[in-house]
Amino acid sequence: MSESNSSGGLTEYINHHLTHNSVQLVGDGALGRFNLDSWLIALGLGLAFVAWFSFFARRATAGVPSKGQAFVELVMEFVDGQVKDTFHGDRRSVTPLALTIFMWVVFMNAMDLLPLDLPGWLIKTFAGEEAMHHTYARLVPTADLMTPAALSVTVFFILLGHAISAKGGWGFGKELLSAPFHAHGPLAIVLAPVNLVMNIIEWLVRPISLAMRLFGNMYGGELVFMLIAGLMTSWVTLVPGVIANAAWGIFHMLIILLQAFIFMILTVVYIAGARESH
Repeated sequence: MSESNSSGGLTEYINHHLTHNSVQLVGDGALGRFNLDSWLIALGLGLAFVAWFSFFARRATAGVPSKGQAFVELVMEFVDGQVKDTFHGDRRSVTPLALTIFMWVVFMNAMDLLPLDLPGWLIKTFAGEEAMHHTYARLVPTADLMTPAALSVTVFFILLGHAISAKGGWGFGKELLSAPFHAHGPLAIVLAPVNLVMNIIEWLVRPISLAMRLFGNMYGGELVFMLIAGLMTSWVTLVPGVIANAAWGIFHMLIILLQAFIFMILTVVYIAGARESH
């Protein structure tokens, strides 16, 4: 049964589960708030991914691979194949980036499959029932806008690095002022501000679209799980609630993988575009 029976209704239950364990660093607004739960869980999952793949990489054999090694090789071959089909330059730095993004986002998204009330149960077990109602912990880092935004901003600076590396600082700056309307003479000077504005918008849209797509899907999925939990507050609706929860969980597995794949492949596409000239 769900906690919502004892927490004062479904609305209070959802509000509790949508509240982060956070500290206010600057001012009073949301932008100055640091969500400890998202950061700690994302960090732990990232370290788990590195430890897992490093373990099998160090113990890789040329003969018949173990099941763990075979799975790691399968994932790496899949990611490298996607990068090869999308990016036609030197993949030595792009493939590891794509692999890290894909697996890290999968790990963070998969936290949505854990029982919704698991943090509350752990807190109640080890700290008492009173602490459960005053302690907050959200399990899905990608359902926190700050996490997809941080990933997208990082990708944005990586894109800038690739663009400058491929075209040089002068070439990249010249492209910002000359594309997409390639003009000559006095007309080029007139159109330069227009080109600059359009290129700035194009560059800013990339991280915004990456962040909002991932956040929107994971936040929506998390909210659906919370709404389904409301069906489990009564013995009358318990069975439909269990069935709906199982069905949504199975469908959500596809969303988890698909959103990680989209984030990865769009990053590679953007890198390829950043290295090409207009």
